Amino acid sequence: MADAKDLMRQIIDSQPDDSSYEEILRELAFARMVERGMADDDAGRTISDEDMRRSIESWRQ
Repeated sequence: MADAKDLMRQIIDSQPDDSSYEEILRELAFARMVERGMADDDAGRTISDEDMRRSIESWRQ
């Protein structure tokens, strides 16, 4: 498995040459969020869509 710096280099290298600093940071953040989400799923730290819907509806009350 690639280390963090290698993964960051791959993401940065895949961006267009005219990408802004903010766009690159956004892509790096997105990749990290996906990685964390996959780890949560692997560890069983997820809830169903229905449970999430009920939770969101409870915030509106």
